Amino acid sequence: MTFTPHPFARFIAILGRGRNLSRALTVEEAEEAMSMILAGEVLPEQLGAFLMLLRMKEESASELAGFVKAVRKIMPPPEADLVELDWSSYAGKKRQLPWFLLAALCLAQAGLRVFMHGFDGHTAGRLYTGEVLAALGLPTAPDFATAARQLRQNNFAYMDLAAISAPLARMMGFKPILGLRSPIHTLARMINPFGAPCFLQGIFHPNYMATHRDAALLLGEKNMVVFRGEGGEIERRPAKPCETLGVLDGVAIEERWPPLMEEPRQLPDEAMDVARLLAIWRGEAKDAYADAAVIGTLAIALRAMRLAPDIQMAQSRAEALWRGRDTARLLAA
Repeated sequence: MTFTPHPFARFIAILGRGRNLSRALTVEEAEEAMSMILAGEVLPEQLGAFLMLLRMKEESASELAGFVKAVRKIMPPPEADLVELDWSSYAGKKRQLPWFLLAALCLAQAGLRVFMHGFDGHTAGRLYTGEVLAALGLPTAPDFATAARQLRQNNFAYMDLAAISAPLARMMGFKPILGLRSPIHTLARMINPFGAPCFLQGIFHPNYMATHRDAALLLGEKNMVVFRGEGGEIERRPAKPCETLGVLDGVAIEERWPPLMEEPRQLPDEAMDVARLLAIWRGEAKDAYADAAVIGTLAIALRAMRLAPDIQMAQSRAEALWRGRDTARLLAA
């Protein structure tokens, strides 16, 4: 009896032939493999093997670019010029409140349309953006049409990954089953559903910075910045220098941002009280760390969007934006 190999088996073989014969997938191979996965043409055993082989070797820039191309191919065509900044939020916070959210809302108040996407609850013990927005009384979008309407009205919208791509959300939920994160955690950050001309990336493991930047170059992205953020989110750690990799006007860049505070280490926030975000926004509470985290994150966003020619000007403009926010409301309208 002869058995015909499953069409997806060749991708597993490329990754799993051993130390000397294995290699990374090309962009084209990765796109084809992910297209099969998204179409439901892969057996469960194959999917688990594929994701964990990639996890063992760590996904390459070519693989990530191919995966992103496959996802974008099946998403609704983005409306031109609707979003100016794509902001992914998949890590969750456990040591500090999500101060980055105030930075994003500050940009929206300033007239810049920000689309944020994430996936709640895939790791226990973390505070996720969707639940924070709900606690603050801010809406989330259940579909692309609602997100587009919110962007036009408020310059800000948030969608959960489950509303963007059910297959990606399902695979993101494999972490408790497999015991490890998979390349889907890297992929989801880069899908840029509305085709924004600029996107930010926050990572926890520094070696992924080059992977994100190089994948962006392979995809022909013109403007993006990736850095190691607090807890893996897009948020400056103000007491530490910040190394960023990115692409500005299609050219690879690398910049080192100086610390914003002298304190060597910020203690974890034991309370993680979401109400404190609102108190800081309204100016009802003072917190030097929170201000520095928000302003520092704003500065990197302005630099990535080419709204500041250098680090110093980005910092100055970020400070002005934060001081000039409308403390009476969170959304732009």
